[in-house]
Amino acid sequence: MEVETTFTRGLPAFSIVGLANSSIQESRDRVKSALISNDFNFPPSKITVNLSPSDVPSKKGSHFDLGIALLIALQKERVEFDTFHVFGELGLDGLLKDSKDIFALILSLYSSKKIKKVLIPKQSLYKISLIPDIEIYSVDNLKGAIEFFRNKENQDKYLLKDNRGINCKHLEIMDKKYYYESDFEIDFLNVKGQEIAKRASLICASGGHNMLMEGSPGCGKSMIAKRIPHILPPMSLEEILYNAKLDTLDCREPNFKPIRNFRSPHHSSTKSSIFGGGSKDAKMGEVALSHNGILFFDEFTMFDKKSIDSLREPLENYEILVSRVNSKINYKTKFIFIGAQNPCPCGNLLSKSKECRCNDIEIKRYKNKISEPILDRIDLFIQMQENSSIDKPSVSSKELQQEVFRVFELQIKRGQKELNGRLDDKSIEKFCHLDDASKNILNQAIGNFGLSHRSVAKVIKISKTIADLDSSSLICKEHILEALSYRIRAS
Repeated sequence: MEVETTFTRGLPAFSIVGLANSSIQESRDRVKSALISNDFNFPPSKITVNLSPSDVPSKKGSHFDLGIALLIALQKERVEFDTFHVFGELGLDGLLKDSKDIFALILSLYSSKKIKKVLIPKQSLYKISLIPDIEIYSVDNLKGAIEFFRNKENQDKYLLKDNRGINCKHLEIMDKKYYYESDFEIDFLNVKGQEIAKRASLICASGGHNMLMEGSPGCGKSMIAKRIPHILPPMSLEEILYNAKLDTLDCREPNFKPIRNFRSPHHSSTKSSIFGGGSKDAKMGEVALSHNGILFFDEFTMFDKKSIDSLREPLENYEILVSRVNSKINYKTKFIFIGAQNPCPCGNLLSKSKECRCNDIEIKRYKNKISEPILDRIDLFIQMQENSSIDKPSVSSKELQQEVFRVFELQIKRGQKELNGRLDDKSIEKFCHLDDASKNILNQAIGNFGLSHRSVAKVIKISKTIADLDSSSLICKEHILEALSYRIRAS
């Protein structure tokens, strides 16, 4: 957006045009008060502010305040300066304030390589200082911003000399830093038994594979799902900043910690809240907020069938298009999907000690809510074991994290741009090599189980992750067999 102003002869007036909404129209009073508080005398003219391009509807946000005030204050002066992006909300006394949109806007401009120099309020400096490769200038108030553009020679004193960077532990792989946390508030040591589920969780985290757990109530499905985010691969600076932008857009204060998002909507959530929507403007939902992290559907079969089926696009294409009258927005959805469900409506179908109260029709209706195309997008299916008094903890989150990091480094060093679970057909041919025995097993499985092309690709990608965990460059017979053991079997 560009902000333009003109002073024309006529009755004194101050108007903003360009399809601005009420949050920008209200800036007239903030700007006028801030300028008067800083000794600016409004001329007896008609002041018109235009937000260009004018055909973009529903412009909103208080971050336009500073740009509008500067153009009015410097209207009659000859100012020579380089191109700056200017953001800031004005107080009535001229104090510059941070707003929730500033970080997201600057990060988006940085990602699209459209920004080099920026002037912001000092209140925004903590967040913006993490964004690399841009010149960041900051001021406290409107008077400082006016002085900044009047005296080009003194601009350096407002420049941030060193971007602060992420202060966390990191790995350096191929000259790039990846950050992580090693403090585990919740640990896999708290999970007793469930060795198959723990193994599947390690595969899920190492390769970015989708997972569905089925078991009786209280067997540990949610417990395991909530611990997986803490063992996921380390995060690049770009991913941490993108997560912070999602926090900002979700009206939360970003913490810039290298912990991937974990979103767990309730099964009563509306389709719009999960996938994004709104009556006029397209807004992101839980699916988009899960990008680079985990989307967890507890009580999977309790979700609305339309919501379950709508997962097809984000799971397959890693993006979702939200279309509304005034906007059409593509959101990235590169997340790991984890589902948890009971085996039947009462939950006791797999129990050895409790009797199932459901009849066959109820069980069939319960499971039919999950369609075949959705099941085809699930990589790992685990039937949880019933709890036992002899179950013991076996592995810690730290141990699992170290294994995930080792596999992550293998994938990066062999030139993969994505984790194994997100490889496309061309990348599968390049990185996933099977020996003769594993090819024979896979061909038999295709004939016996009628595997679709998507299912075959998923088996190969899971096998590659298992091979990486075994430090094997080839996919061998045992890797294919283990991958096939995680297939969803017909009821």
